[in-house]
Amino acid sequence: MKISDTRVLLTGASGGIGQTMAAALQQAGAQVLGVSRSPHQDATGLRWVQADLSHAEGVARVAQAARAWDANVVVHAAGLPGFGALPQLAPAQMQAVLHANLLAPMLLTQALLPQLLRQPKAQIVFVGSALGRIGLPGFSLYSASKAGLHGFAEALRRELADSPVRVQLLAPRSTRTSFNDATAQAYNQATGTASDSAERVAQALLGLIESEAAERYIGWPERLGVRLGGAFPPLLDGSFKKHRRQLAASTPTEGVTP
Repeated sequence: MKISDTRVLLTGASGGIGQTMAAALQQAGAQVLGVSRSPHQDATGLRWVQADLSHAEGVARVAQAARAWDANVVVHAAGLPGFGALPQLAPAQMQAVLHANLLAPMLLTQALLPQLLRQPKAQIVFVGSALGRIGLPGFSLYSASKAGLHGFAEALRRELADSPVRVQLLAPRSTRTSFNDATAQAYNQATGTASDSAERVAQALLGLIESEAAERYIGWPERLGVRLGGAFPPLLDGSFKKHRRQLAASTPTEGVTP
């Protein structure tokens, strides 16, 4: 779909990547309706709907706004980070990350689908992660949430193949925003994890929408890792010794916060 023909509902629009995506979409000619948990005003004239997608009433509010606004593209960019060795992850944190990164996009997609199926053409873009295909020490929680999102997107794409709705996945690698805390950023730096600017991710989103391709992974060697991991997962197991050592050095492995 041409960007100039899109009316994009963008979750996570007030976040680091989300803000850059919103600006890039508008600059390319899209109309954008942003979703934010808190009241938000934008000097650029971006439309906003305030909703907390962790609650059913927030999902319903966004679905109603999308119908009234006649959205034809949905970009699921909202999410939470989840860095740390498993023993240090609190159960409440695990539940919050899985809900924000996996269940909330599923529920919102379900609520929006009747509206999208009425469109001549529509697209749903899930913003996943390379970590949804490459399990990295220290990111077991985050990887689980994104792996689930990848599986959902893949199955839904096949489920809707005969409909007007195209389902797509954008999978960035580490991105230079405030999304990760200082501990995760230090870990990425110590392990030599490559990263991209939010602008590069936003431009990849524009290209994905216009191409209508099923998936787009950003960065090398991450794309190679995704292919190898998909075909021969154990082959990558020996590649993360320095990650394991850095994780042990930088994060405690005992004392889970209730």
